[in-house]
Amino acid sequence: MQIPPILEVGGILISSEILTEYFCCDYEKCKGICCVEGDAGAPVTMEEIAAIEDSLDIVWSDLSASAQSVIDKQGVAYADKDGDLVTSIVRGKDCVFTCYDGDNCLCALEKAFRNGKTQFCKPISCALYPIREKNFGNGLIGLNYNRWVVCKDAVEKGKALRLPVYQFLKEPLIRRFGEAWYEELCEVADQLLAAEGE
Repeated sequence: MQIPPILEVGGILISSEILTEYFCCDYEKCKGICCVEGDAGAPVTMEEIAAIEDSLDIVWSDLSASAQSVIDKQGVAYADKDGDLVTSIVRGKDCVFTCYDGDNCLCALEKAFRNGKTQFCKPISCALYPIREKNFGNGLIGLNYNRWVVCKDAVEKGKALRLPVYQFLKEPLIRRFGEAWYEELCEVADQLLAAEGE
C-alpha cells in the first residue's frame, strides 16, 4: 500500500512526509544556524507577540546591540512580504532573539524559559520546525514537511536514529494541537506504515 501524500488527522491536513521522513536536530554540527539563516523572521501570532513583549525586559541583556536597535525601531515583529507576522530580523536574516554561546546560536527566549525566568518558551513555528503550518481559512489547517539545506545534518541524524519527524516533534505537536490529537496522529502513522510494510 502506498501512503497518500495528504492525510487528515483530527480535522488537520498533514503531509505524509511528516510520518515517513526522519529528522533530529544535531546542534553540535549545525550550531543553531536556523536562527540566523533565511530572509524573514519566524512566523508569530498576535498572542505570541504579546508574550514576547512581556519577556523582553528579561531577555534584553542577551540581545546584540544591533538587535536591540531593530526592536527599538520596529518592535519585536513585522509583516513580511506576504503580509504574515514574523519576528524582527537583523541584517536581513538573523532573528533578533538570537544570542550566542561560543559558536552556537541560541534563542534568548528559550534560554530564559529553560532557566525558569519566563513562562513563554518560543514561537510555536520555531518549536515545530521542520513542520510548517499553513492556515487556509475557515478553520482549515495544513502541516507540511519543509526541506532546508541547513538541516541536512538533522536529516542524517534522524535517519541514523530512525526517528520520524512526528516523533521528534512530539512535545511541540502536543503543545499546539493537544495530547488526544497527537495520539490519533500516532495511530494513523502506525496503521499506514504497517499497511505499507505488508
